[in-house]
Amino acid sequence: MRALAGQLSHWHAERVEYALATVVAVRGSAPRAIGAVMAVDAAGNVRGSLSGGCVEGEVLQVCQEVLVTGTPVRRRFGYEDADAFAVGLTCGGELDVFVQRVTVAEHRVVEAVLAEDVPVALVRDLDTGALLSVTRTEMTTTVGAADTRTWPAAVVQRARAMLEAGASGVCTVGCGTEERTVLVESFTTRPRMIVFGSTDFTVALCRVGALLGYRVTVCEARPAFADPARLPGADEVVVAWPHRYLRDTPVDGRTVICVLTHDPKFDIPVLAEALRLPVAYVGAMGSRRADRERRAHLRDAGVGERELRRLHSPIGLELGGRTPEETAVAIAAEIVAVRNGGSARPLSATDRAIHPDTADRQTADMPAARPGIRESA
Repeated sequence: MRALAGQLSHWHAERVEYALATVVAVRGSAPRAIGAVMAVDAAGNVRGSLSGGCVEGEVLQVCQEVLVTGTPVRRRFGYEDADAFAVGLTCGGELDVFVQRVTVAEHRVVEAVLAEDVPVALVRDLDTGALLSVTRTEMTTTVGAADTRTWPAAVVQRARAMLEAGASGVCTVGCGTEERTVLVESFTTRPRMIVFGSTDFTVALCRVGALLGYRVTVCEARPAFADPARLPGADEVVVAWPHRYLRDTPVDGRTVICVLTHDPKFDIPVLAEALRLPVAYVGAMGSRRADRERRAHLRDAGVGERELRRLHSPIGLELGGRTPEETAVAIAAEIVAVRNGGSARPLSATDRAIHPDTADRQTADMPAARPGIRESA
Protein backbone atom coordinates (compact mmCIF):
# COMPACT_ATOMS: atom_id res chain seq x y z
CA MET A 1 0.00 0.00 0.00
CA ARG A 2 2.88 2.36 0.67
CA ALA A 3 3.64 2.27 -3.06
CA LEU A 4 0.33 4.12 -3.53
CA ALA A 5 1.03 6.65 -0.78
CA GLY A 6 1.16 9.65 -3.11
CA GLN A 7 -2.18 8.94 -4.78
CA LEU A 8 -4.02 7.88 -1.63
CA SER A 9 -2.78 10.93 0.27
CA HIS A 10 -4.09 13.11 -2.57
CA TRP A 11 -7.49 11.41 -2.42
CA HIS A 12 -7.54 11.87 1.34
CA ALA A 13 -6.77 15.57 1.01
CA GLU A 14 -9.63 15.88 -1.51
CA ARG A 15 -11.92 13.79 0.77
CA VAL A 16 -12.44 11.18 -1.92
CA GLU A 17 -13.95 7.81 -1.02
CA TYR A 18 -12.48 4.87 -2.87
CA ALA A 19 -12.60 1.09 -3.09
CA LEU A 20 -9.54 -0.82 -1.97
CA ALA A 21 -8.99 -4.32 -3.40
CA THR A 22 -6.43 -6.40 -1.47
CA VAL A 23 -4.98 -9.84 -2.13
CA VAL A 24 -5.73 -11.83 1.03
CA ALA A 25 -4.68 -15.33 -0.09
CA VAL A 26 -2.48 -16.82 -2.81
CA ARG A 27 -2.33 -20.42 -3.98
CA GLY A 28 -0.06 -21.87 -6.63
CA SER A 29 1.79 -19.74 -9.16
CA ALA A 30 0.56 -16.15 -8.96
CA PRO A 31 2.43 -12.94 -9.79
CA ARG A 32 1.61 -10.91 -6.66
CA ALA A 33 1.79 -11.73 -2.97
CA ILE A 34 -0.60 -11.25 -0.05
CA GLY A 35 -1.08 -7.56 0.55
CA ALA A 36 -0.95 -6.38 -3.09
CA VAL A 37 -3.54 -3.62 -3.53
CA MET A 38 -5.49 -1.81 -6.21
CA ALA A 39 -7.50 1.35 -5.48
CA VAL A 40 -10.40 2.72 -7.55
CA ASP A 41 -12.28 5.99 -7.05
CA ALA A 42 -15.83 6.82 -8.15
CA ALA A 43 -14.56 8.34 -11.41
CA GLY A 44 -12.99 5.01 -12.36
CA ASN A 45 -9.38 6.07 -11.77
CA VAL A 46 -7.28 3.00 -11.02
CA ARG A 47 -4.06 2.90 -9.05
CA GLY A 48 -2.00 -0.20 -8.27
CA SER A 49 -2.24 -3.76 -9.54
CA LEU A 50 -3.17 -7.19 -8.22
CA SER A 51 -2.03 -9.67 -10.85
CA GLY A 52 -0.02 -7.94 -13.53
CA GLY A 53 -3.08 -7.65 -15.75
CA CYS A 54 -4.90 -11.00 -15.47
CA VAL A 55 -7.89 -10.01 -13.32
CA GLU A 56 -7.79 -6.22 -13.06
CA GLY A 57 -10.76 -5.67 -15.41
CA GLU A 58 -13.08 -7.81 -13.33
CA VAL A 59 -11.75 -6.39 -10.04
CA LEU A 60 -12.46 -2.90 -11.38
CA GLN A 61 -16.12 -3.82 -11.84
CA VAL A 62 -16.31 -5.28 -8.32
CA CYS A 63 -14.72 -2.11 -6.91
CA GLN A 64 -17.26 0.09 -8.67
CA GLU A 65 -20.09 -2.04 -7.26
CA VAL A 66 -18.69 -1.88 -3.73
CA LEU A 67 -18.38 1.91 -4.01
CA VAL A 68 -22.12 2.05 -4.60
CA THR A 69 -23.30 -0.56 -2.09
CA GLY A 70 -20.68 -0.14 0.64
CA THR A 71 -20.83 -3.91 1.21
CA PRO A 72 -17.43 -5.68 1.35
CA VAL A 73 -16.90 -8.51 -1.14
CA ARG A 74 -14.47 -11.40 -1.18
CA ARG A 75 -13.85 -12.92 -4.62
CA ARG A 76 -11.67 -15.79 -5.82
CA PHE A 77 -9.89 -15.67 -9.16
CA GLY A 78 -8.22 -18.71 -10.69
CA TYR A 79 -7.31 -20.54 -13.86
CA GLU A 80 -10.28 -21.44 -16.05
CA ASP A 81 -9.77 -24.32 -18.47
CA ALA A 82 -12.77 -23.37 -20.59
CA ASP A 83 -11.51 -19.87 -21.29
CA ALA A 84 -8.10 -19.19 -19.83
CA PHE A 85 -8.05 -15.66 -21.15
CA ALA A 86 -11.37 -14.70 -19.62
CA VAL A 87 -11.48 -13.73 -15.96
CA GLY A 88 -8.78 -15.89 -14.44
CA LEU A 89 -5.08 -16.31 -13.87
CA THR A 90 -3.53 -17.86 -16.94
CA CYS A 91 -0.43 -18.66 -14.86
CA GLY A 92 -2.46 -21.34 -13.07
CA GLY A 93 -2.57 -19.81 -9.59
CA GLU A 94 -5.45 -18.53 -7.49
CA LEU A 95 -6.00 -15.22 -5.72
CA ASP A 96 -8.54 -14.33 -3.06
CA VAL A 97 -9.31 -10.62 -3.27
CA PHE A 98 -11.10 -8.62 -0.57
CA VAL A 99 -12.76 -5.39 -1.76
CA GLN A 100 -14.00 -2.73 0.63
CA ARG A 101 -14.99 0.91 0.48
CA VAL A 102 -12.70 3.33 2.33
CA THR A 103 -14.75 6.23 3.63
CA VAL A 104 -13.54 9.70 4.57
CA ALA A 105 -13.85 8.70 8.25
CA GLU A 106 -11.43 5.84 7.61
CA HIS A 107 -8.77 7.97 5.92
CA ARG A 108 -6.97 8.56 9.22
CA VAL A 109 -6.43 4.84 9.71
CA VAL A 110 -4.95 4.40 6.24
CA GLU A 111 -2.82 7.53 6.70
CA ALA A 112 -1.09 5.81 9.62
CA VAL A 113 0.17 3.19 7.17
CA LEU A 114 1.35 5.55 4.43
CA ALA A 115 4.16 7.24 6.39
CA GLU A 116 7.48 5.70 5.42
CA ASP A 117 9.79 4.14 7.97
CA VAL A 118 7.10 3.88 10.65
CA PRO A 119 6.45 0.22 11.63
CA VAL A 120 2.68 -0.28 11.61
CA ALA A 121 0.20 -3.10 11.03
CA LEU A 122 -3.09 -2.53 9.21
CA VAL A 123 -5.87 -4.88 10.38
CA ARG A 124 -9.03 -5.51 8.36
CA ASP A 125 -12.00 -7.36 9.81
CA LEU A 126 -13.04 -9.67 6.97
CA ASP A 127 -16.60 -9.83 8.31
CA THR A 128 -17.30 -6.13 8.19
CA GLY A 129 -14.41 -4.28 6.57
CA ALA A 130 -13.63 -2.39 9.79
CA LEU A 131 -10.08 -1.04 9.89
CA LEU A 132 -7.50 -0.82 12.65
CA SER A 133 -3.91 0.44 12.52
CA VAL A 134 -1.55 -0.74 15.22
CA THR A 135 1.96 0.41 16.10
CA ARG A 136 4.09 -1.03 18.86
CA THR A 137 2.51 1.36 21.36
CA GLU A 138 -0.63 2.91 19.84
CA MET A 139 -3.65 2.10 17.72
CA THR A 140 -6.08 4.05 15.56
CA THR A 141 -9.44 2.43 14.98
CA THR A 142 -12.56 2.96 12.95
CA VAL A 143 -15.67 0.84 13.18
CA GLY A 144 -17.47 -0.40 10.09
CA ALA A 145 -21.07 0.61 9.53
CA ALA A 146 -22.37 -2.86 10.39
CA ASP A 147 -20.07 -3.40 13.36
CA THR A 148 -20.70 -1.85 16.77
CA ARG A 149 -18.15 -4.03 18.57
CA THR A 150 -14.85 -2.74 19.83
CA TRP A 151 -11.62 -4.40 18.78
CA PRO A 152 -10.77 -7.21 21.23
CA ALA A 153 -7.40 -7.12 22.97
CA ALA A 154 -6.56 -10.53 21.44
CA VAL A 155 -6.71 -9.06 17.93
CA VAL A 156 -4.47 -6.15 18.89
CA GLN A 157 -1.99 -8.51 20.53
CA ARG A 158 -1.91 -10.77 17.44
CA ALA A 159 -1.38 -7.77 15.17
CA ARG A 160 1.51 -6.50 17.29
CA ALA A 161 3.13 -9.95 17.34
CA MET A 162 2.88 -10.17 13.54
CA LEU A 163 4.24 -6.63 13.19
CA GLU A 164 7.23 -7.56 15.35
CA ALA A 165 7.89 -10.56 13.08
CA GLY A 166 7.22 -8.59 9.88
CA ALA A 167 4.52 -11.12 8.95
CA SER A 168 1.31 -10.62 6.97
CA GLY A 169 -1.65 -12.93 6.45
CA VAL A 170 -5.19 -13.92 7.34
CA CYS A 171 -5.85 -15.35 10.78
CA THR A 172 -8.82 -16.22 12.97
CA VAL A 173 -8.46 -14.96 16.53
CA GLY A 174 -10.47 -16.35 19.42
CA CYS A 175 -12.05 -13.55 21.42
CA GLY A 176 -13.94 -15.10 24.31
CA THR A 177 -17.10 -16.70 22.94
CA GLU A 178 -16.59 -15.38 19.40
CA GLU A 179 -13.98 -15.35 16.67
CA ARG A 180 -12.68 -12.53 14.47
CA THR A 181 -11.21 -13.31 11.05
CA VAL A 182 -8.79 -10.57 10.11
CA LEU A 183 -6.18 -9.71 7.53
CA VAL A 184 -3.03 -8.32 9.16
CA GLU A 185 -0.59 -6.47 6.90
CA SER A 186 2.74 -5.55 8.47
CA PHE A 187 4.55 -2.51 7.14
CA THR A 188 8.06 -2.44 8.57
CA THR A 189 10.79 0.11 8.06
CA ARG A 190 12.69 -0.09 4.78
CA PRO A 191 15.63 -2.49 4.83
CA ARG A 192 19.08 -0.92 4.63
CA MET A 193 21.60 -1.08 1.82
CA ILE A 194 25.00 0.16 2.99
CA VAL A 195 27.47 0.88 0.18
CA PHE A 196 31.10 1.52 1.05
CA GLY A 197 33.04 3.63 -1.43
CA SER A 198 31.82 6.42 -3.71
CA THR A 199 32.46 5.57 -7.37
CA ASP A 200 30.51 5.57 -10.64
CA PHE A 201 29.37 2.06 -9.75
CA THR A 202 28.04 3.41 -6.44
CA VAL A 203 26.00 6.07 -8.24
CA ALA A 204 24.28 3.40 -10.33
CA LEU A 205 23.82 0.97 -7.42
CA CYS A 206 22.15 3.66 -5.30
CA ARG A 207 19.48 4.11 -7.97
CA VAL A 208 18.87 0.38 -8.30
CA GLY A 209 18.88 -0.12 -4.53
CA ALA A 210 16.23 2.57 -4.12
CA LEU A 211 14.17 0.86 -6.85
CA LEU A 212 14.26 -2.36 -4.82
CA GLY A 213 12.96 -0.52 -1.75
CA TYR A 214 16.16 -0.15 0.24
CA ARG A 215 17.13 2.86 2.33
CA VAL A 216 20.56 3.47 0.84
CA THR A 217 23.52 4.77 2.85
CA VAL A 218 26.87 5.53 1.22
CA CYS A 219 29.91 5.61 3.48
CA GLU A 220 33.09 7.13 2.08
CA ALA A 221 36.24 7.92 4.06
CA ARG A 222 37.51 10.55 1.59
CA PRO A 223 35.57 13.83 1.99
CA ALA A 224 36.23 14.93 -1.60
CA PHE A 225 34.28 11.93 -2.92
CA ALA A 226 31.49 12.01 -0.32
CA ASP A 227 29.46 14.65 -2.13
CA PRO A 228 25.69 14.07 -1.86
CA ALA A 229 25.22 15.94 -5.14
CA ARG A 230 26.94 13.14 -7.08
CA LEU A 231 24.91 10.47 -5.27
CA PRO A 232 21.27 11.53 -5.83
CA GLY A 233 19.99 8.00 -5.29
CA ALA A 234 21.37 7.76 -1.74
CA ASP A 235 19.22 8.56 1.27
CA GLU A 236 22.31 9.59 3.22
CA VAL A 237 26.03 10.05 2.62
CA VAL A 238 28.42 9.58 5.54
CA VAL A 239 32.07 10.59 5.80
CA ALA A 240 33.75 7.99 8.01
CA TRP A 241 36.18 5.10 8.00
CA PRO A 242 34.06 2.15 6.80
CA HIS A 243 34.76 -0.32 9.60
CA ARG A 244 34.20 2.28 12.31
CA TYR A 245 30.91 3.38 10.78
CA LEU A 246 29.70 -0.22 10.41
CA ARG A 247 30.62 -0.99 14.00
CA ASP A 248 28.39 1.81 15.26
CA THR A 249 25.41 1.75 12.88
CA PRO A 250 22.30 -0.44 13.34
CA VAL A 251 21.86 -3.45 11.04
CA ASP A 252 19.48 -6.41 11.00
CA GLY A 253 18.74 -9.59 9.11
CA ARG A 254 17.50 -7.64 6.05
CA THR A 255 20.54 -5.39 5.69
CA VAL A 256 22.75 -5.75 2.60
CA ILE A 257 26.35 -4.55 2.54
CA CYS A 258 28.20 -3.79 -0.70
CA VAL A 259 31.91 -2.95 -0.53
CA LEU A 260 32.91 -1.10 -3.70
CA THR A 261 36.02 0.71 -2.44
CA HIS A 262 38.40 -1.75 -4.15
CA ASP A 263 41.14 -0.69 -1.74
CA PRO A 264 42.54 -3.21 0.80
CA LYS A 265 43.09 -0.61 3.51
CA PHE A 266 39.32 -0.02 3.51
CA ASP A 267 38.08 -3.43 2.31
CA ILE A 268 39.74 -5.76 4.82
CA PRO A 269 38.70 -4.01 8.06
CA VAL A 270 35.09 -3.42 6.97
CA LEU A 271 34.65 -6.95 5.55
CA ALA A 272 36.09 -8.48 8.72
CA GLU A 273 33.44 -6.53 10.61
CA ALA A 274 30.60 -7.24 8.15
CA LEU A 275 31.11 -11.00 7.91
CA ARG A 276 30.55 -11.34 11.66
CA LEU A 277 27.23 -9.48 11.59
CA PRO A 278 23.78 -11.11 11.21
CA VAL A 279 23.03 -9.38 7.88
CA ALA A 280 21.40 -10.73 4.72
CA TYR A 281 24.19 -10.16 2.22
CA VAL A 282 27.84 -9.10 2.06
CA GLY A 283 29.46 -8.50 -1.32
CA ALA A 284 32.77 -6.99 -2.44
CA MET A 285 33.90 -5.70 -5.83
CA GLY A 286 37.15 -6.78 -7.44
CA SER A 287 38.79 -9.13 -9.91
CA ARG A 288 39.25 -12.82 -9.21
CA ARG A 289 42.88 -12.17 -8.37
CA ALA A 290 41.86 -9.38 -5.99
CA ASP A 291 39.32 -11.74 -4.43
CA ARG A 292 41.94 -14.42 -3.77
CA GLU A 293 44.26 -11.88 -2.16
CA ARG A 294 41.37 -10.37 -0.18
CA ARG A 295 40.35 -13.73 1.23
CA ALA A 296 43.94 -14.45 2.25
CA HIS A 297 44.13 -11.10 4.06
CA LEU A 298 40.81 -11.80 5.78
CA ARG A 299 42.09 -15.16 7.02
CA ASP A 300 45.14 -13.40 8.37
CA ALA A 301 42.76 -11.01 10.15
CA GLY A 302 41.10 -13.94 11.91
CA VAL A 303 38.06 -14.43 9.69
CA GLY A 304 37.08 -18.11 9.63
CA GLU A 305 36.10 -20.26 6.66
CA ARG A 306 32.45 -20.35 7.70
CA GLU A 307 32.35 -16.56 7.67
CA LEU A 308 34.21 -16.39 4.36
CA ARG A 309 31.56 -18.58 2.75
CA ARG A 310 29.12 -15.73 3.33
CA LEU A 311 31.18 -13.38 1.17
CA HIS A 312 29.85 -12.76 -2.34
CA SER A 313 33.03 -11.86 -4.17
CA PRO A 314 33.51 -10.95 -6.93
CA ILE A 315 30.19 -9.23 -6.33
CA GLY A 316 27.18 -9.77 -8.59
CA LEU A 317 25.92 -12.31 -11.11
CA GLU A 318 27.80 -13.07 -14.32
CA LEU A 319 25.69 -11.09 -16.79
CA GLY A 320 28.57 -10.02 -19.02
CA GLY A 321 28.01 -6.31 -18.45
CA ARG A 322 30.72 -3.68 -18.11
CA THR A 323 29.10 -0.31 -17.52
CA PRO A 324 28.27 0.95 -14.01
CA GLU A 325 24.56 0.52 -14.77
CA GLU A 326 25.00 -3.05 -16.00
CA THR A 327 27.18 -3.85 -13.00
CA ALA A 328 24.57 -2.41 -10.63
CA VAL A 329 21.91 -4.63 -12.22
CA ALA A 330 24.18 -7.68 -11.76
CA ILE A 331 24.71 -6.83 -8.09
CA ALA A 332 21.01 -6.21 -7.51
CA ALA A 333 20.11 -9.47 -9.25
CA GLU A 334 22.38 -11.41 -6.91
CA ILE A 335 20.86 -9.66 -3.89
CA VAL A 336 17.34 -10.52 -5.06
CA ALA A 337 18.34 -14.16 -5.66
CA VAL A 338 19.90 -14.45 -2.20
CA ARG A 339 16.95 -12.71 -0.54
CA ASN A 340 14.36 -14.97 -2.17
CA GLY A 341 16.28 -18.22 -2.48
CA GLY A 342 16.41 -17.99 -6.26
CA SER A 343 18.69 -20.19 -8.34
CA ALA A 344 20.03 -17.25 -10.43
CA ARG A 345 19.61 -19.45 -13.51
CA PRO A 346 17.55 -18.47 -16.58
CA LEU A 347 13.88 -19.38 -16.18
CA SER A 348 14.10 -21.23 -19.49
CA ALA A 349 16.71 -23.55 -17.94
CA THR A 350 14.57 -24.47 -14.91
CA ASP A 351 11.26 -26.25 -14.52
CA ARG A 352 10.17 -25.19 -11.03
CA ALA A 353 7.33 -22.74 -10.46
CA ILE A 354 8.10 -19.21 -11.65
CA HIS A 355 6.22 -17.84 -8.65
CA PRO A 356 6.76 -20.21 -5.68
CA ASP A 357 3.64 -21.11 -3.75
CA THR A 358 3.22 -18.18 -1.37
CA ALA A 359 0.04 -19.37 0.29
CA ASP A 360 0.18 -18.31 3.91
CA ARG A 361 -0.48 -21.13 6.36
CA GLN A 362 -2.60 -18.72 8.35
CA THR A 363 -5.23 -18.76 5.59
CA ALA A 364 -5.97 -22.42 6.26
CA ASP A 365 -8.52 -21.62 8.97
CA MET A 366 -10.19 -18.87 6.91
CA PRO A 367 -13.91 -19.72 6.59
CA ALA A 368 -15.56 -19.91 3.19
CA ALA A 369 -18.02 -17.13 4.03
CA ARG A 370 -19.06 -15.14 7.07
CA PRO A 371 -22.19 -13.24 8.03
CA GLY A 372 -22.18 -9.59 7.00
CA ILE A 373 -20.03 -10.13 3.90
CA ARG A 374 -21.17 -11.13 0.46
CA GLU A 375 -18.97 -13.59 -1.35
CA SER A 376 -19.07 -14.08 -5.12
CA ALA A 377 -17.21 -16.83 -6.94
